[in-house]
Amino acid sequence: MKLSDIIADMILDMFDDETPTVQIQRNDLAARLGCVPSQINYVITSRFTPEQGYRIESRRGGGGCILITRASSKDNAIVSLINSVGSSIDEKSAKAHIHNLSYHGLISEQISKVMMSVISDNNFRGLSSEMKNSIRANLLKQMLIAYIGK
Repeated sequence: MKLSDIIADMILDMFDDETPTVQIQRNDLAARLGCVPSQINYVITSRFTPEQGYRIESRRGGGGCILITRASSKDNAIVSLINSVGSSIDEKSAKAHIHNLSYHGLISEQISKVMMSVISDNNFRGLSSEMKNSIRANLLKQMLIAYIGK
């Protein structure tokens, strides 16, 4: 088993049905596993993403910690993604988010295909990259908002 799998499993084991948020001391966890703290960061940023239903909050000072909150429902995961998109997103990133939502069963395959076609660069011919990415972010957020509660 890879070290990143072990780290992810340890973090997942910290969650239970009554605890949607876990607090991690990055340096302590790294010391227990015999790895560097950046390995913990890598696992958190790659395996505990908004589209996978997690929100990450870093607290600095007094030793600092990382709070990982698991969404309690499909809608919370989608809302977290909406909040993470920002005002601009490129086609590749938008498609990756949509793919991940579909892969994790948060949206249907049919909805995924529709969203992919809407955010395609083919729809934005003649516009600057900045304008394309801004419009794409707005469209993606609106589609996700419309899907909440479905």
